[in-house]
Amino acid sequence: MTDTQVVIAGAGPTGLMLACELRLAGVEVLVLERLPERRTVESRAGGLHIRTMETLDQRGLLDRFLERGQRRQAVRFAADPLDVSDAATRYPYVLVIAQSEVERLLAERAVEAGVRLRRGAEVAGFTQDDTGVTVELADESRVRADYLVGCDGGRSTVRRLSGIEFPGTPATMTALLGDVELAEPPVDDIFQERRENGSFSVLASGPDRYRVLTNEFDHVAGRDEPVTLETLRTALVKIAGTDYGMHSPRWLSRFGDAARQADRYREGRVLLAGDAAHIHFPAGGQGLNTGVQDAVNLGWKLAAVVRGQAADLLLDTYQAERHPVAARVLRNTRAQTALHRVDAHTSALCEVLGDLIDIDEVRLRLAGMITATDIKYPTVGTDDLLGRRMPDLDLVDGRVYELLHRARAVLLDLGGLRSLDAVVTGWAGRADLIRTRPAQGSDLGADAVLIRPDGHVAWLTRTGQRPDLNALRAALTTWLGPADPDIQGERKANLERQRSPST
Repeated sequence: MTDTQVVIAGAGPTGLMLACELRLAGVEVLVLERLPERRTVESRAGGLHIRTMETLDQRGLLDRFLERGQRRQAVRFAADPLDVSDAATRYPYVLVIAQSEVERLLAERAVEAGVRLRRGAEVAGFTQDDTGVTVELADESRVRADYLVGCDGGRSTVRRLSGIEFPGTPATMTALLGDVELAEPPVDDIFQERRENGSFSVLASGPDRYRVLTNEFDHVAGRDEPVTLETLRTALVKIAGTDYGMHSPRWLSRFGDAARQADRYREGRVLLAGDAAHIHFPAGGQGLNTGVQDAVNLGWKLAAVVRGQAADLLLDTYQAERHPVAARVLRNTRAQTALHRVDAHTSALCEVLGDLIDIDEVRLRLAGMITATDIKYPTVGTDDLLGRRMPDLDLVDGRVYELLHRARAVLLDLGGLRSLDAVVTGWAGRADLIRTRPAQGSDLGADAVLIRPDGHVAWLTRTGQRPDLNALRAALTTWLGPADPDIQGERKANLERQRSPST
C-alpha cells in the first residue's frame, strides 16, 4: 500500500522547491528531514541569481523573497565583477538573502500547499520494485511511495544506497567561512583580494553583519578539524594582515574545492537533485541556484509520470537536460578556484582575464553562465528560441510569467490562430490555451508559443508563418504525454458529424 506518491529526502532549498512543484500538480508529497529543527543560523549560500528569481516569479513566490533580501550588483567570476544591469530580465541583480531565510520561506510555502514535512526523520535504507519504493527510516518505521528523490546534500545517503557513483576531483585547498561582526570593516560592501598567502573576501550581509571567507592553498584540512573564531582570525591575519576587529561569530565553517557529479541522476524509481547530484566550490554562488532549478525541471515531469499522464521515459529528460548544466558549473568553479591562487603565473592570467571582461561580449557570456540565463535545453527544431526560457513579455492584459503560476503548460496564441483549438483540446487540463496580444513595444516575433511548465519553449511559429500543427502535437505528446483518448474521440466524432450531410 502506498503511503504517499513521492518521498523527498532533505528539506533544503532543493527538496522544498521540488515539494512545492509537485503539490502544484496535485501530487502527494512527504519530505523527510534528518535534522530535528530547521536551520536558523547556518547559511552556506547567500544569494539568488536572475534565473532563480525568474523561476520564483513564474510561481508567484518572488515577492516574499524580495521583501527579505537586498538587491546588489554582486555577480562575479572569481574576483572580477560582472555588471548585469543590462541583462534582458526584470531582475538584473543578485538578491542577497541567507540560505536559512530561503529555506524558511520555501517551508512556509510548502505548508501552504499541503506538503507533509517530518523532521528528525533519517533515511536508513530503501528497496524498490516495479510498483514503488519502500523507504526505511532510522527509527525502524517505513514509508511506501511511487518514487524517492534524494535532495539530502553532498554526502547523500540516498545516492550512496542507490549505488550511483560520484566521480570528480578531491579538494586541493582549504576555505574558512565566518558570519561575524567587524569593528573596522572595509569600506566596500563586497571586498575581495588576492595576497601572497592566499585570497580573502569580506561581504556585508546585514546590519553590522559580515561574511568573511579565506582561501589557503598551502594545505588541505582534515574533514573533522574544528573551526573556531581563532582559527578564522589566524587565517585572515595571515592573508590580509588584519582581522578587521572580528568578533561575535554567528556561524563558522570549513570547506574545500572538491568537485563531484553523480554519473547518473536516476536509478529506477530513485532520483537525485541538488547537492546530492553535484558538489563544487561555491564560486559565483551557483550551488543553491542550480539545485532549485533542478527541482523545477524535475517537478512537473515527475508529476506527469506519477499521475499516469506521461510515460516513465519522460524522467530520462531530466538527466539529459540538467546533467550538462551541472557539469558546466563544475568546470567554471574549478576555473574560478584556480584564479584565486597567488603565484605569478596565476596573477598574470587574472590580469589578462580582467582586460577581457571589459569587452561586453565576454562579460555577458560569463554573466550568462554564472546566472544560468543562457541555458538552452536540447530540443527538436532549429529556431534559437526553442529550448530557451520564454521571455517575460508584457501583454495587453498582464505578462507571461503570471500565466505559469499553476505549473501547467501554456500554449500562448499571440496571432489569433484558431487552428490551435482543435490540437490543444486533447491536452485539456494539462495545457492552457491563452489568447492575448503583446503590449506595445514587447513583440516576440512569434504568432504562437508552447511554453513548458518550467518556462522553457517547446514549440513556436514565427509571425506570418503557417503553423506546423503536427510539430505542435509532437511537442505536446513529448512533454505532456499522449492526448486524452476520450477527448480526442469526441473531437473526431464532432468533425465527422460536421462533414456528414444534414437530413
